[in-house]
Amino acid sequence: MAAFTTHTPCQATPLHPNIKISTQNANTKTVHKATSSLHHCPSISSLFSQTKSTLFSNSGSGSSWLQHNPLHHDASSGGGSRQGPIYSVFRTKPAEVASVEDLFEFICSGPLVDKMGLTQEKVAESIDKWLFYGSKLCRLFQLDELYLTTPQKARFYHYYIPVFVWCEDQISQHASKFKDGEEIPPLVIGFSAPQGCGKTTLVFALDYLFRITGRNSATLSIDDFYLTAEGQAELREQNPGNTLLELRGNAGSHDLPFSVETLTALSKLTKEGMKMKLPRYDKSAYSGRGDRADSSTWPEVEGPLTVVLYEGWMLGFKPLANEVVKAVDPQLERVNENLEAYYDAWDKFIKAWIVIKIQDPSCVYQWRLQAEIAMRQAGKPGMSDEEVKDFVSRYLPAYKAYLPTLYSEGPNGSHPNHLLLIEIDEARNPI
Repeated sequence: MAAFTTHTPCQATPLHPNIKISTQNANTKTVHKATSSLHHCPSISSLFSQTKSTLFSNSGSGSSWLQHNPLHHDASSGGGSRQGPIYSVFRTKPAEVASVEDLFEFICSGPLVDKMGLTQEKVAESIDKWLFYGSKLCRLFQLDELYLTTPQKARFYHYYIPVFVWCEDQISQHASKFKDGEEIPPLVIGFSAPQGCGKTTLVFALDYLFRITGRNSATLSIDDFYLTAEGQAELREQNPGNTLLELRGNAGSHDLPFSVETLTALSKLTKEGMKMKLPRYDKSAYSGRGDRADSSTWPEVEGPLTVVLYEGWMLGFKPLANEVVKAVDPQLERVNENLEAYYDAWDKFIKAWIVIKIQDPSCVYQWRLQAEIAMRQAGKPGMSDEEVKDFVSRYLPAYKAYLPTLYSEGPNGSHPNHLLLIEIDEARNPI
């Protein structure tokens, strides 16, 4: 098998957000024209000529692309990432032979290709980049390149890698706004997605790809800005009887000045040798009520920083009219008032957005339940079914109130050219 990591990637044509060319319905002549251009890419022509090259398995089924969740929030992890133990997925069937051309056609059939304005020619020109990224992701998740199942191959080539390519283009556009010699602040990319839909794993994969391609990146979650245990207790006392503010989660339970301080400091991390620590939150503290982790455990990032990957379940939510939120849940009125301050604390720092759209908020309950059942089966502490129901119920009113506007109008302050909307199914795959 060819060692993809030794090849120098071809330079892909810069993407343009307004290009909308469908590749899924291209005729045979167009496909032949696009794939033939692979032979003109010097670093991939030798790979393409190896018709017996075994790359990826077309076998496999099931909605879960990994048998185990490879991540957990680890406040002590280095480099700003949240890496936990990575578990191997062992093959159960022999692999079927697939050529580079087969993989090319598989990539072009992905649901995000057209959304991103990628033509088959552009994919062909950068095919060895896709192979390189796929090879590295296999190593990250400890998967055998020869035995990827179809769900695993789709997760990489229909989801993670296309999103990474989009992020790279957004970074290029961001950098082009500055003159030669000017310090370029990192681009903050916001990931707005409900709990359990896979955003943390996506950000983990993107952070890894940035680092192995020589760019410094930092990862943050809105969870990292929760109030301290003391602050959360004060919030409960100030809102007696409001179950939405009894525990951490909804607008009002975050330390917004601390958010501004952290995001502002990251924007200034533009020179080599500059360092700062990223805050982390310990959800296990105080019997699960949580508290900010000790600063000695916070990971450190170094400049010059290229990108900040900032994820959260309520990023980009816009305050609504009081009668709208009261119709969903009267307790939401106070949360809606709190939300007024969040644009200046969070959203105004974000210059590019990825919004992961779900079809039904009730999926959050099922995803969380699956995660807790898996934890219990693995012998780790996990919430009971009733505790999961109670936990998710504190978020559902906000989902029902704010998601329709988020999906129809985009996040607060977003621009269509810097927004990627990804709709996923119940198996967390783009559709």
